[in-house]
Amino acid sequence: MTFNIQGFTQSKLLALAIVLGLSSFYAGAHHSTTMFDHAQKITITGTVKEVQWTNPHVAIFIEGTFKEGEQPTVWVMEMTSPGNLIRAGGWSRNAIKVADKVVVDFSPLRNGSKGGALKKITVADSGKFYTADIRAQESPNLEEKK
Repeated sequence: MTFNIQGFTQSKLLALAIVLGLSSFYAGAHHSTTMFDHAQKITITGTVKEVQWTNPHVAIFIEGTFKEGEQPTVWVMEMTSPGNLIRAGGWSRNAIKVADKVVVDFSPLRNGSKGGALKKITVADSGKFYTADIRAQESPNLEEKK
């Protein structure tokens, strides 16, 4: 048994509700930073393997370790969008390059995966450093907070 509400059958309304519900769930999950343990700060030393300067989030892949002598593993550092990083100051597409030796401070992923929210990255050769705060930079009206 179906009924019409302005041309929509019950099954179409249910399908629409499911689609809208799922899309709002994914949008909220995408902008959440709860997957990172912001109460912790971990530091690794390593080499940049890849930089993905793309929307919606910049990602830097670093082959690194906690301590000298450990076997290096690849870590994925997530940041906010390229536009937010540029507006926050100091960042550009070429700020961090493949093969740079770096020291990285970050908030780890809660699930223990090899990655986190980048807080600070220092290029070993130059001493130049860049900071990122995904929680602050993803908040509305970034331009007005300066």
